[in-house]
Amino acid sequence: MSATRRLTTAQALVAFLARQYTERDGARHRLIAGTWGIFGHGNVAGIGQALLEPGSDAMPYYQGRNEQAMVHAAVGFARQSDRLSAHAVTTSIGPGATNLVTGAALATVNHLPVLLLPGDTFTGRPADPVLQQLEVPYAGDVSVNDCLRPVSRYFDRVTRPEALIPAALAAVRVLTDPAATGAVTLALPQDVQAEAYDWPEEFFAERVWRVRAPEPDRHELAEAVRALRAARRPLLIAGGGVHHSGAEQALETFAEATGTPVASTQAGKGSLPYDHPADVGGIGHTGTATADELARTADLVIGVGTRYSDFTTASATLFRNPDVRFVNLNITGFDAHKMGARQVVGDARAALLALTDALSGHRVPDAYVTEYREAKARWEYRVTDAYAAPDGDARPTQVQVLGVLDSLVTHDDILINAAGSLPGDLHKLWRCRSRDQYHVEYGYSCMGYEIPAAIGVQLAAPGRPVWALVGDGTYLMNPTEIVTAVQERLPIKVVVLQNHGYASIGGLSEAVGAERFGTEYRFRAPDGTYTGAPLPVDLAANAASLGMRVIHAHTVRDLREALARARRADGPTCVYVETRTPDTVSGAPAAQAWWDVPVAETATRPSTVKAREEYDRQAAARRRHL
Repeated sequence: MSATRRLTTAQALVAFLARQYTERDGARHRLIAGTWGIFGHGNVAGIGQALLEPGSDAMPYYQGRNEQAMVHAAVGFARQSDRLSAHAVTTSIGPGATNLVTGAALATVNHLPVLLLPGDTFTGRPADPVLQQLEVPYAGDVSVNDCLRPVSRYFDRVTRPEALIPAALAAVRVLTDPAATGAVTLALPQDVQAEAYDWPEEFFAERVWRVRAPEPDRHELAEAVRALRAARRPLLIAGGGVHHSGAEQALETFAEATGTPVASTQAGKGSLPYDHPADVGGIGHTGTATADELARTADLVIGVGTRYSDFTTASATLFRNPDVRFVNLNITGFDAHKMGARQVVGDARAALLALTDALSGHRVPDAYVTEYREAKARWEYRVTDAYAAPDGDARPTQVQVLGVLDSLVTHDDILINAAGSLPGDLHKLWRCRSRDQYHVEYGYSCMGYEIPAAIGVQLAAPGRPVWALVGDGTYLMNPTEIVTAVQERLPIKVVVLQNHGYASIGGLSEAVGAERFGTEYRFRAPDGTYTGAPLPVDLAANAASLGMRVIHAHTVRDLREALARARRADGPTCVYVETRTPDTVSGAPAAQAWWDVPVAETATRPSTVKAREEYDRQAAARRRHL
């Protein structure tokens, strides 16, 4: 008779997770390196007790303040860990569980692993409904946790203890699959969590999940090679898949061997350092003039690990060469087929190495190399001009804040951002010095991501300076994890840019004829609109009240010293900056490509009528690539 161990379902799950590992390139990593949790009646006696039972060595525990924020912290940790290590998140039933939905969507959109363990209603139904249960009249087996199904890459409800065995194995399979990973949900009814069972010892055996790096199909590779040899103006677009597969060195080798210029999506930025001769910067609506002009004239676009979002393609208006064709290297066929492309399905690193080998001796024309290098040099002058911030008593613009920070950081620093106007400024202007310096979450672009993500990144990268760059709108969405950073003594640096409202959407609103309606933080004026005096909100005092050290930067001169002090700080520190409206000298360069935000087709306001005329002009350039 095989050996068994009598444990509750929750205890068995924690013991199982503590013995799961990933392996890539000969290095082993603990898969679930910790669990975030807020406890209530749906998990306190189950997962909560299980985390306590064996001691913290078996499963480190982190106390959160908001369920969505805990997922963001877990996502930040997973991204910084190259998806080889992840965190779990446990919640009670009801609102604790539904608060996971936004974070789960963010994880799945960005292909980043996080294990969600929400409590669920009683399987045995001794009392029905229980506290926080949403009854569904047409289905007795549905709970609010079913909201997590469409945002999860795998979902299961463990309705019997023994059902945990296949569910847990399936969950880990998805978490460690580079083509399928994202949010994984195991809904845990609270009575089942506490129920004991005789578990086979084999369930708790150490398991190593080797992260696949599939080689490309030789026929697909041969077609890609033919297309590359025939191209005169190829452009490679590096997406997040380059980072996920650790393909940066392979990309550099390919670019140097062939002379192909490399543009990057938000997720792919940093695939090459900014000063590499082949790097031409961000692409698309928030991209550089260099990359976007190359995209307009390219006869071949090589997409590596990108899903071609509308920002990347400028809403299907960017690639204008009538003869342009696409070759996509991607680990998923779902993304590889986009843009009517020749598909090369496989690991990004393996595919790039195979392409480089097969193209031995092939290079793009020298004149093309000279063209894009000179264009890049011109763009760098524009970046320098935008960053310029002479010492003085003027308030800095947002771009000048980035410029001062740029002058202080090294390859060790990590920048985190997700929403507002900052992603556009960063994508155009930021000079990446290392493969993991640029951490902009622009798949789901979730306000409130930055501060909790910085905590996750700091846990994964202890000793490195981690910066969370947030506007006042984003800060107000989710400042609560400052308390967690203080509690864990994590020296994250939060830069709060106060511009009194949703500045990014204010600019977009103006562009589409909505006249910044509802985008400023102001008192109501006599006419009922929010156009009165700015609200007397003191975000610096708020951060200080949550335990952060706060440094005010009123001027450019103050800013240099404030950021330098924050970088040296050994505890969580906030730099508070009230920015001024940019002017033609100190603002970021305008968008170099379009983005489709539909404008009202009928309107009486002149601003909207004019915006619709411009919309129709731009939309006429849309093209479906087949």
